[in-house]
This record gives sequence, structure tokens and C-alpha cells, in this order.
Amino acid sequence: MQASNNEALSGKRAMPFAAQAICYPGGVPGQLVFPIEPFYFIQKPTEVWMIWQRDHMVRRVYMTDRHSQSVKASWFGESIGHYENDELVVDTIGLSTKMSYIDNLRTPHSEKEHVIERFKLGPDGNTLEAIVTVEDPDAFNEPLHMMQRWRKVKNPMLETVCAENNVDYFHQNLFPIPQATKADF
Repeated sequence: MQASNNEALSGKRAMPFAAQAICYPGGVPGQLVFPIEPFYFIQKPTEVWMIWQRDHMVRRVYMTDRHSQSVKASWFGESIGHYENDELVVDTIGLSTKMSYIDNLRTPHSEKEHVIERFKLGPDGNTLEAIVTVEDPDAFNEPLHMMQRWRKVKNPMLETVCAENNVDYFHQNLFPIPQATKADF
């Protein structure tokens, strides 16, 4: 965080970095706090998908009872879920540390980050609440506790594309857009 603040104060970077500002996913739990745009849940028997309108990012929650033996680090990590009464409980590990933060203040985490989220509909069915606990013994002295609330609105999923023309044309020393060095398949 100090290095990031020093970059901003020295003028080396024109603006603070928020992952979503340059088309990166926000990570876990960061994606829940930004952007302020709709997101949707699709529930299947073996998976729950969280789909954000912004750039149509998809996070998959596998409805299984344990994590994989070997989890490859990624933006959204490996999320497994189950229901306890009327709450969807999501347990996530395997979160990438590269350009991934807890929040928009660039709070860092280590590869030991472990996130538990509890999603619950409000009594009227028009609100959703997430209670989040973040544990990371290499980054924090004690668990972090967060809460986010949303309200249901009538809104079709619109097409929003983030990466189009996201280049540093004005030489502001912005972070580059993500580019793969090899194909995923």
C-alpha cells in the first residue's frame, strides 16, 4: 500500500488503481463493492453463477462439500457453496495476489486469503445482504468483517464492454489493459 501511495503522491501514476477501472475483475470480496451496477444469480443444481452486468464477468460457485486438492490461483479463486437454512454460504480460496486487492483502497492480501460469504434475501424478497469474513494470517492480525446490501430493481442486463479503446492515449501512465501471452485453450 505504501508503494502505491508513493506512486500516486509522486505523480508517477495519474490516478489510484481500482482493478475494475482497467477491466480487471475485482477479486473476492472486492467485486462485491464495485461497480455499482446490477449483477445476477443463476442457480443450477451443481453451480451458482454470479454474473455482473459490467463486462459480463462470471463467478462460479460450485455446490460441493470440499475444495479441490490443488487449486490454481485466479481472480475469483475457487468458490464452493452450500445452503444453511435460507443463506447461500460461499467458501473461497485460491485467490490471485497479482493486481488483486480486498477493496478499492488497494488493501493487499496473500495467497492464504480465505473468504466466507453469506448471502441472504431480505424478508420482503427485494433486498440481498452479504456478510463477508476475510481471514489472511499473512496480511491481517484478525479477520475482517464486511457487509454489503443491494436492492432489487427492474433492469434488463445491458451490454457493457470494458476493454474497448482502453488505452493510455493521453500519456497519463495508466496501468495497461490485461493481455494474455498465450491462448487459454
